[in-house]
Amino acid sequence: MNRIIKNNWYCFPILVFAAFVSCNSDADKEQQQAYVHQLVFAPGDEAKVLEALLTIKDSTSILLKAGSYTFDNLSIVKAKQVLLKGEGKDRTILDFSAQSQGGEGLRITDVAGFTISDMTIRDSKGDLLKINKSRDIVVRELNAIWKTSDSTSGGYAIYPVLCKNVLVENCYAEGASDAGIYIGQSDSAVVRQCKAAKNVAGCEIENTTHAAVYNNEFYDNTAGFLVFDLPGLSQRGGHVKAYDNYLHDNNRINFAKAGSFGTSWGVGNAAPGSGVIILATSNVELYRNRIINNNSSAITIASGFAVGETPDKINDQYFPVAQNIKIYENTLEMGPAFPGPAALHHIGKLLIGIEQQLNQQDPNRKNKRIPLIMYDGISTNVLTKKTEANPDSICIRQTGDNVFVNADFLNIEKPAAWKPSTDMRAFVCQ
Repeated sequence: MNRIIKNNWYCFPILVFAAFVSCNSDADKEQQQAYVHQLVFAPGDEAKVLEALLTIKDSTSILLKAGSYTFDNLSIVKAKQVLLKGEGKDRTILDFSAQSQGGEGLRITDVAGFTISDMTIRDSKGDLLKINKSRDIVVRELNAIWKTSDSTSGGYAIYPVLCKNVLVENCYAEGASDAGIYIGQSDSAVVRQCKAAKNVAGCEIENTTHAAVYNNEFYDNTAGFLVFDLPGLSQRGGHVKAYDNYLHDNNRINFAKAGSFGTSWGVGNAAPGSGVIILATSNVELYRNRIINNNSSAITIASGFAVGETPDKINDQYFPVAQNIKIYENTLEMGPAFPGPAALHHIGKLLIGIEQQLNQQDPNRKNKRIPLIMYDGISTNVLTKKTEANPDSICIRQTGDNVFVNADFLNIEKPAAWKPSTDMRAFVCQ
């Protein structure tokens, strides 16, 4: 019998963080009243803003009045309780397009208690907003955008990394050459009521634990939503819930930069037309999402071995096989054909090949599309040398036709042995 993932598998950490974010609105008001230092700036005060951030004192609120500001870059380092607020997403604009060198537009490092809200940041050469080694972070009512969506854009629009207690809420990200909204190597994160479009990945949760992603819309990206673990990072991720999201029409060409973001690892592997990709991570629950018109794969479950990793990368921070994945009660639909860019992409070509192979194996399929959920079939059997049908607790409860394929990636380069299978009996939740 397949091991079933319990609904309360990690409720306590999520409930603790839910308490933190549920009272944020009231807390923001109280904190704003309690800030010891309250500064107000207007367009034309850019030099004063730069100086204020470089010399910022604990317990400072900064209001940027409506208008457009031009900056090279901004930085806040080693502070406590800082609020950076505009007068509205469409009214306060921070423009980094005149940056003289690559780098973040706004960089926050080692700050305990940072809130940014009610503004637009745009067109930096590197990441737009990077929040590093900080805690109790709120990013709210923020637009983070590049005017072009290609490899000249920065990697990440909203980018908390190595953080604890992160809330990203009511934000919009556009044009990132990696991920619009990215939470990396962090603990306890919530992404809710956000939108992301025209990025390589709309939203990515990478090597992050105890994350909840809900009530978002990710569309017109290469891939809508990614949950990845990558090797060589500071911690192993997992315990991610994604629910009540609308992930649709993510069929854009993959324009990830070569080198810095990689085409063998990371978002370079996301095939155009991907709704959700779960890669080399564990304890993921995906439910009540609408995943529609992502025309290469609604949901992909894959191992790091599928993209070239080897067993020597296994350690306390990384395990390449996806485990304890629960998928249920999602609305899954795909269009009648792969998006054109899929044929230009290495994983896209494999997905096209899987569809062709299934239809050749079974004439009764009558040229059906690739099934909605694609599992690469690489399990811990490759390490244990066992032959268990579902050793890693892949648990699927989805109704309908043409739902699942075990793509048998271990044999995909051996045509005589390659047998992708739509038999999902071992993977159905019991």
